[in-house]
Amino acid sequence: MAICYLGIGSNLGDRRKNIKLAVKRINALKNTSVLKESRIIESAPVGGPAGQPDFLNAALKIKTKLPPLNLLKELKKIENDLGRVKSVRFGPRVIDLDILLYGDRVMAAKKLTIPHPRLFSRDFVTGPLLEVL
Repeated sequence: MAICYLGIGSNLGDRRKNIKLAVKRINALKNTSVLKESRIIESAPVGGPAGQPDFLNAALKIKTKLPPLNLLKELKKIENDLGRVKSVRFGPRVIDLDILLYGDRVMAAKKLTIPHPRLFSRDFVTGPLLEVL
């Protein structure tokens, strides 16, 4: 089992409900369980189109037997199931799930970079992450 840290964000619809549903779905993944949840914070969007709503953000500590790319695939499925539609980069979204850290792995693949490349440059990620470390 690997200990992983995930970032969660939402700025469309019922943002708090979107996050809670995502956490529930992550906890239901095979060979995966949520160990700790941060508080939910509100933050202004970074990048993307002007005028989009503020985000709610949180972080999770999980344990999983899923390899990194399989975990990513499952997280993308949860995003799709909850109504995420790909639009402009850093645009508004119902749910955004990111792998921040995966055990002590360091990787740079086409679909996934660990640690997350913008992990340490965003307070809305580092604040919640520090709560679950």
